[in-house]
Amino acid sequence: MNGLNVTAIFGENVFGDSVMQDRLPKDIYKQVQLTIKNGKKLDINVANVVANAMKDWAVEKGATHFTHWFQPMTGITAEKHDSFISPVDVGKVIMEFSGKELVQGEPDASSFPSGGLRATFEARGYTAWDPSSYAFIKDGVLCIPTAFCSYSGEALDKKTPLLRSMEAINKQALRVLKLFGRDDVTSVRTTVGAEQEYFLIDKDIYDKRKDLIYTGRTLFGAKPPKGQDLDDHYFGVIKPQVQSFMKELNEELWKLGILAKTEHNEVAPAQHEMAPVFTTTNIAVDHNQLTMELMQKIAKKHDMVCLLHEKPFAGVNGSGKHNNWSISTNTGLNLLEPGDTPYENAQFLLFLCAVIKAVDDYQDLLRISVATAGNDHRLGANEAPPAIVSIYIGEELSAILEAIETGTPYGGTEKEMLKVGVKILPKFPKDTTDRNRTSPFAFTGNKFEFRMLGSSISLSGPNVVLNTIVAESLKQFADILEPADDFDQALESLIKETIKEHKRILFNGNGYDESWIEEAGKRGLLNLKSTPDALPYFLHKKNVDLFTSHKVFTKEEMESRYEILMENYCKVINIEALTMIEMVKKEILPAVSAFSKELSDALLAKKNIAEDISCQYEDSLIHKLSAMLSCAYDKVSLLEKDTVDAKDMTDITEMGHYYREKVFADMAELRIVIDELETITAKTYWPYPSYGHLLFGIR
Repeated sequence: MNGLNVTAIFGENVFGDSVMQDRLPKDIYKQVQLTIKNGKKLDINVANVVANAMKDWAVEKGATHFTHWFQPMTGITAEKHDSFISPVDVGKVIMEFSGKELVQGEPDASSFPSGGLRATFEARGYTAWDPSSYAFIKDGVLCIPTAFCSYSGEALDKKTPLLRSMEAINKQALRVLKLFGRDDVTSVRTTVGAEQEYFLIDKDIYDKRKDLIYTGRTLFGAKPPKGQDLDDHYFGVIKPQVQSFMKELNEELWKLGILAKTEHNEVAPAQHEMAPVFTTTNIAVDHNQLTMELMQKIAKKHDMVCLLHEKPFAGVNGSGKHNNWSISTNTGLNLLEPGDTPYENAQFLLFLCAVIKAVDDYQDLLRISVATAGNDHRLGANEAPPAIVSIYIGEELSAILEAIETGTPYGGTEKEMLKVGVKILPKFPKDTTDRNRTSPFAFTGNKFEFRMLGSSISLSGPNVVLNTIVAESLKQFADILEPADDFDQALESLIKETIKEHKRILFNGNGYDESWIEEAGKRGLLNLKSTPDALPYFLHKKNVDLFTSHKVFTKEEMESRYEILMENYCKVINIEALTMIEMVKKEILPAVSAFSKELSDALLAKKNIAEDISCQYEDSLIHKLSAMLSCAYDKVSLLEKDTVDAKDMTDITEMGHYYREKVFADMAELRIVIDELETITAKTYWPYPSYGHLLFGIR
């Protein structure tokens, strides 16, 4: 039996570079490459040639339709399919695809979240081809990655701001690199590798849980006798059903040119992780959206359901998405690699300081970029970083920065003082830093790992923020260094001052420790525990000035995104509350009441046999069930009232806080009672599969 030829299938469903070289005339191919690498506008005549070649390739692979594949503010992808057919005679058609159809599409803009940018009657919107992200075939459809904007030009998607932010950091990084004599560098790109966590559960069991179907997480569920207590699932032997799923997932990802690399069991039962190789940020974002889609689709083929919610089960680890972020040049230089020569060391330190300054100045934006109702369950729990943003850089690099700041010898034994760019700094080997899993933002050798992302989130938002805030630091650095008479002296002073001003954001300790919360407060760091706490910071003047100055967002686009994000939070909590109410009133309370009646009947039957017979079990349990039923009814009634009251509110900020402080609190109180009821109600009466079935259902 022949094994899978990965090199043969890799990228077979992608209209990538090798396909373009084979199918496009040389001059057309060169012009497309200029568009991809330098953003040069594509002539319509060139677009026509590309479109025809793309259509022929897709049709040969069985495609009959094409779609402009885009990423609206829903957080998932969208597509509208059009066939290639075009009538030529009565009853006859040909397969056509024009450059105009390739470059621009027109979906209905009024039906997607716009935060007030578009009225319902203002339906026109445009999708515009992103040539830097290759077209691909999915389910027999040619998918063309596109940006999505309104008739009047406002960004209605997640890709457009991302591309703008990539241009912003490219522009400012080139200014800095020119000062270091890097004239060979013509472009700078950020790269991302996203570790994706997820749960797999049995589909038949999933279908019996209303909460999973409606909300993606369990709203109720008593803790099973065994959870992740023994740590025996982490990196354990992968079950055959799961391995079969992973095998097919890898094959489909490889066909789409997605560099799926690592797979393993995660800490919680039924939890797993997949990680790809690094690639350019906007492509990494597209690939992660495809990965999540394929995970859910392929899981069903294997009689499982893939859960991407951040906290589908209480009492065990939730799922995150670690955003490994770095900066590289078109010449292959990683700007977060320390290097061997004085100027490489100095260059590394300057870019490192740019990141440190950016994270300190805009810690609120980083927290906002990962703020969702789902992620609020996870941040601060044992498996996730706290809601406080800080940077881990390890002891060795901390010592180097301290030596530079204070002008003291590094390591205590060297005679020479550290001088940036004059004396060679100690080489900083890639893996001398330990990993700090409690840190929200950790330096891991030649990249930063942003660990606060939730598993279902689009990578776009966090990377828009990262790119833009680092671009701002680099801009300020370039503004200081460009006019300097003595570059070395100005550079050394700049690095020293940056370390001094922003070292409060550096923390190498245990982020889970209660003492860190107190210490962070003393340092002036923010602790934005929930989405409604965090989101209002988005519209603070410094943040509006940041995004508008780098042309990443207009003020109107920022205001719209605030509305969309807060409204989404409210809607998620509202759906969860309504689901809870329905589950409790229609199924749980009647089931417990029926069980209580059975016990009462048994009690009466026993007493009819003999007055002195022991009825302690029935009598005690009936009283407990009765009291808890009354308590549950009171709590579900309060939840129902507060949910209705929330819908009457008109101010979105006030509504967000109300949902968090009242409705969400009601839900937590109700859950305590219902989960305890589950532990004392007979299995035959409880209407939903238990946590034990959910977490250990796949064998």
